[in-house]
Amino acid sequence: MLRRKARRAQEDDHGDPLDAAQERRVRAVLALGGVPQTDLPDGVQQVRLRLLERAAKGYEAPRDVSAWAAVVASNLAMDWHRAQRRQERIGERLASLRQLEHPSGEDTSVLSLAVAQGLDELPDAQRQVLVLRFYADLPVRSIAQELGVPEGTVKSRLHTAVRALRARLHEDEVV
Repeated sequence: MLRRKARRAQEDDHGDPLDAAQERRVRAVLALGGVPQTDLPDGVQQVRLRLLERAAKGYEAPRDVSAWAAVVASNLAMDWHRAQRRQERIGERLASLRQLEHPSGEDTSVLSLAVAQGLDELPDAQRQVLVLRFYADLPVRSIAQELGVPEGTVKSRLHTAVRALRARLHEDEVV
């Protein structure tokens, strides 16, 4: 076993864990898996990286590096397709948001005024957490730490404040 590792190291003097034949096989598996030509070099690098990570963790080299690399390449091709589908869904969601009517400047002003009035009517503690969460964009944990209250209290106040503000905006027929 050690002789085989030593022979591999001698054959491969620049530290590449994949020989030329293995690299061609990885490229073929990726291409057959539907990965575009432009992404093939990245896929090959990912296979190399996984092989190097495996060695760095102290795992024994795979018995058949070529077969192992082909399986990893196949998995990478599936991951590539999943990522593409995820990107397509995000693009579709963004496109649907763009198609929604954007309120006119006057509508935006009316809404802003109604929200400001609604905020004025909220109790101080509710208004404070609402402003910190949605205007200062602080996470619940940070708000709780800053105010010295439990996270559950912040969440409860936010829920109550949002519900009251929403009711006010519906009542005034703003939204």
